[in-house]
Amino acid sequence: MSSDWRATIRENREAKDDYFRTDPHSPIPPDERDDFDGLDYYPITETYRFERPLHEHDDPETLTVPTSTGSERTYLRWGEFRFEVDGEAVALQAYKGESDDDRLWVPFRDATSGEETYGAGRYLDLEADTHRTADGTWILDFNEAYNPTCAYADRYECPLPPTENWLDVPIEAGEKSYE
Repeated sequence: MSSDWRATIRENREAKDDYFRTDPHSPIPPDERDDFDGLDYYPITETYRFERPLHEHDDPETLTVPTSTGSERTYLRWGEFRFEVDGEAVALQAYKGESDDDRLWVPFRDATSGEETYGAGRYLDLEADTHRTADGTWILDFNEAYNPTCAYADRYECPLPPTENWLDVPIEAGEKSYE
């Protein structure tokens, strides 16, 4: 396996830290930016990088998801990823905002939520042009897992991972809690 994906993740992390530190639209509150030294991440590892088919649902159902502010958003339950973590079979649902989206949203909670990672859960965004192989397999890389913006400031509204995407196993990859 090429190490290019590791370099891309490192570059994306550095760019995100720079954005959070300097951009006026950063979710980090302005009074905290001078002391912001960057986000905390798990080390990049192949352990939590999977290439899997998406088991698409024949008739995607609409799912209403609560948000961090008490409102709701709707998504289409598009398909399911199946894989193993530490020998345990797990599955995560992938969602779309609209049926013609080229992007999948995979929100999840895991055994690290509320301990080492944000308690409400984390997200993966899978873009068809960067997370899909030539044969149609998807790259589900938890090294890219990130916190929703509401993890940094209460002024943001974030959809919460549905209970069907709560995992009993730890996913020790991606972004950790923001302190």
